[in-house]
Amino acid sequence: MSQRMIAVCIAGPLLLVLAVLALAVPLPYAAYSPGPTFDILAKDENESELIQVDGHPTYHDDGEIRFTTVQSTPFDDRLSLGEALQRWLDPDEAVIPYDVAHPDDTTEEDEEIQGQLSMVSSQDNAVAVALEEIGEKVTSAVQVARVNAGTPADGKLRVRDIFVSIDGEKVKTADDVVRLIQAHEPGEPAEIVVLRNHRRVTVKVAPEMDEGSPKIGIYPGIGYKFPFDVKIQVNPDIGGPSAGLMFSLAVYDTLTPGSLTGGEVVAGTGELMPDGTVGPIGGIEQKIAGAEAVGTDLFFVPADNCADVSDLDPDLELVKATTMHEARLALEAWVADPDAELPRC
Repeated sequence: MSQRMIAVCIAGPLLLVLAVLALAVPLPYAAYSPGPTFDILAKDENESELIQVDGHPTYHDDGEIRFTTVQSTPFDDRLSLGEALQRWLDPDEAVIPYDVAHPDDTTEEDEEIQGQLSMVSSQDNAVAVALEEIGEKVTSAVQVARVNAGTPADGKLRVRDIFVSIDGEKVKTADDVVRLIQAHEPGEPAEIVVLRNHRRVTVKVAPEMDEGSPKIGIYPGIGYKFPFDVKIQVNPDIGGPSAGLMFSLAVYDTLTPGSLTGGEVVAGTGELMPDGTVGPIGGIEQKIAGAEAVGTDLFFVPADNCADVSDLDPDLELVKATTMHEARLALEAWVADPDAELPRC
């Protein structure tokens, strides 16, 4: 055997091994893929409506209003070259820098907490905007947005408790909550008055030292005083703010006679601000793909995401959503006439 053939026999397997290793080495990339969609007008496994209302008539009609989700690769899971190439070739998936999906300065726990906080504010904004859309008066307030398990507040305060006062001082901002709690020594109880189910409740909570300051284990946030109770029951494992627009349309549909969707399947996405404007989200292409998979007829796209869908040609109607009010009017126009001129990207 010649020296050249010997070299080929030795180098060939080595190159193959190197190629396999190169395909398997983790890269600083993650991926987005279509997640499941959820009909907010549906019932749960116990045949209870996902939108629960107490104190106002409800109207449950045909049709579906679905919010969409995106699945990202898990925390600390970076794509290999082989995985990245495979996902890049799939038109319904997106390969993105890892730090876009999971920013460097966050932990897995941080992401979970932020997702839950965003979901609470998303639902509250959605209800507030829907109530204002039907002419109800809504007042903003400071509320409990999260209670950490095993902390002094656990079992005493609840998510969506509205702060009235702490130690007799009226609470006006989230900073007031932090300041008044940190005025206490660890183990010294603070007297906290909250509104819970429209009733005043007084609890005493003693802070404990956490990262150098007295804390009781809550996250304060912006909430609302509603004229009646509206609760949106969704899987607590789902986080993020992007379902706000669809939550609000579903609440409006539930509180008004007739089917807002005309009995059709409607989906969409968009973070809903307190003033009713619709903010952009990530993973728009994957959300549209997820909506197509369940037979959606119309999909709402946040106005600032229009550039992201300009090259798409899906089998559903893409409608630009600037505000919840405009989205509601567009939906009503589409139901009355499927060929109506609608705001499009």
